[in-house]
Amino acid sequence: MTKRIYSLDVLRGVAIAIMLFLDGPPDKIYTILEHPQWAGLTVPDVALPMFAFAMGAGAAISMSRREPSTKRILKRAAFMFAIGVLLELEPFILLMIFDGDFTAANFLERAIIHGRLFGIIQRLAITYALGVFIALAIKNNRGILLAAFVLLIVSSAGYHLYAPENPFDEAHNISQAVDYIFPGVNHIYRPTHDPEGLYGCLAGTASVLFGFLAGKILIDNTAARDKIFTFCAAGVILLIAGGVWSEFDIITKKLWTTPYALINAGLDFLLLALFMKIFDGSAVAKKIFHPFGALGTNPLFFYVANNALLTFLYVIPDGKSFGGVYLQAYYNTTQGLISTEFGATLFCAIWALLWLPISEIFYRRGIIIKL
Repeated sequence: MTKRIYSLDVLRGVAIAIMLFLDGPPDKIYTILEHPQWAGLTVPDVALPMFAFAMGAGAAISMSRREPSTKRILKRAAFMFAIGVLLELEPFILLMIFDGDFTAANFLERAIIHGRLFGIIQRLAITYALGVFIALAIKNNRGILLAAFVLLIVSSAGYHLYAPENPFDEAHNISQAVDYIFPGVNHIYRPTHDPEGLYGCLAGTASVLFGFLAGKILIDNTAARDKIFTFCAAGVILLIAGGVWSEFDIITKKLWTTPYALINAGLDFLLLALFMKIFDGSAVAKKIFHPFGALGTNPLFFYVANNALLTFLYVIPDGKSFGGVYLQAYYNTTQGLISTEFGATLFCAIWALLWLPISEIFYRRGIIIKL
């Protein structure tokens, strides 16, 4: 197996662990663990940009060994996008199989005419391709950093130019306008917006480019302490920049706004510095964080597998309740334990922990599934 950078694997693993933990809450969980209704930043809001950041870092490391061709980049992005679309179609395919009242006409109406086109995997596919193409075209670190900020400035400016009086109104903003043009109002997550829509790919690509810069630093020949210092300095600067920018733009994952991208990139740089520091010569720390490292060796696989299985367990009937086997398992185990929030959160934690033995088997056998 190719030598891996453990701190980066752990960062990926943390992102995926948050997704596994919070992707399928069976009931109301604690507010800090839920996405805000519109603006704000909670625990699940750091997972996707963290993964985009790690994806950019991984791309930089991979490109240092072999520069990918345009065909290879597009092929991988298209493959990822197709997987994302299949995840969107999965519930309707399962309904065709398990629900005798769900007809081909229902499938056409709900999956094709009104089916969602974009999603998390599709967002990663688009931003990965854009980020790698930009990095290939520019090559030097200062130019890549400048490109990231140009994308963020353009993204921010678009909101203010489109709706100067209220740039981030949920019912009227440039991201919504782009969604209505493509993929169209029939193919977005909500009537007002799609949190993984096309316009958000501008700032999303900046997140990938920040990660790309981190990856280039990880593989250079400077001492570890210098890398840690650089990551800490970058993290603090980006956090400050995001805080200042939040005076003009809201912080929200729904639109992947500029301050949202900056603050998350700052956190990611600081986390990477922390992991490098605590793993340096500490076998105990590596053992403690090993489950995250194991998850981080196959991050996209576990995200896709988790979503596919959740959908399957939600759809297959149990004859007792809406929500299939998954919710029935919750009702018969932790529902109402101490409180609604505690019981639902505990169930999410148990669900996430069930993936750890699988990730450990993959890790020990050296199984790497690239998506």
